[in-house]
Amino acid sequence: MLIGEVARRSGVSARMLRHYESLGLVRPTGRTGSGYREYSSQDIRRIFHVESLRSLGLSLAEVGQALDDPGFTPSRLVENLIRQTRERIARETELLTRLQRIGAAEPSGWEDVLQIVALLQALGSDSAARRQRAALSSAEEGSLPVEALVEATLKENDPHVAGALRWALARSGEGGLALLAEGLESPVPEVRRRAVQSIAEVPDGEATALLEQALTGSDIVVRRCAALALGARGVADAVPALIDMIVDGANDVDAADALGTLAADPTLGDQIGTMLVDRLAAGAADASVRRRLTQALADIPGATTTRALAELSQDEDRAVALTATYLLKLRQAV
Repeated sequence: MLIGEVARRSGVSARMLRHYESLGLVRPTGRTGSGYREYSSQDIRRIFHVESLRSLGLSLAEVGQALDDPGFTPSRLVENLIRQTRERIARETELLTRLQRIGAAEPSGWEDVLQIVALLQALGSDSAARRQRAALSSAEEGSLPVEALVEATLKENDPHVAGALRWALARSGEGGLALLAEGLESPVPEVRRRAVQSIAEVPDGEATALLEQALTGSDIVVRRCAALALGARGVADAVPALIDMIVDGANDVDAADALGTLAADPTLGDQIGTMLVDRLAAGAADASVRRRLTQALADIPGATTTRALAELSQDEDRAVALTATYLLKLRQAV
């Protein structure tokens, strides 16, 4: 079969067939009397083998090795192809994500596009200082799409950069809350905790609703962060978790401050005082717990709290007694 007919039947151009011949991949078995290339059925079968291997992503050199080396084992080559394909997919996915984010920012010109690209590259930098500058720049100018900010926030380890990113997110509006809510469901504890910290800095009702959901979750660190944020927002449901934090000695000073904020509401002050006194009774054997709970009574008004301080001023633990006595004097001076 002559080269023109081979090209027509195989779909491989005559030019490519000549290239295969020059590389030694497919050599026509013979020549006609006029010197034209003549391919046998075996040659044509090899052409199809070459094309099949090329479709898997093999280079022409790898195709030649696969077809001509008797000791060649395909398993290692296939493993390499799988690895290379995954790497290529990852690169293409990253490019797609970047393009989508640029599109979401609705740039008005190439200057905007270049600025967004520069900020995205800075957020992925190994330099914490560069990431922080990018976050602060986005907070001031609102130039980054919220998806990029959320992704960067949920994976950021440096506390200074994380703070700048949370600030940028809080200024970006409500768009990031749905993505942060997904972060609360992450199987990775650190991602859940970064998500709740970011939600806590968004001052709106939808964020408060997400924090209330986090308050009932299984991650104790997430619950505590949500309780502190809800306490500052005046949400009474946070009170039990805040008292637990004081008993456990986990951010107990911040928890006591949040209780003091909540107790400013007359309808809550007595309830909080009663709950603290109840926990004092439950933890009476542990002096360190009594000390923390006594300190927490400082900003809780009401007769219940005053009576409890009077009893604590006679406590066997000197630190508890001195703290309670001091707090009683402050109340009497008011």
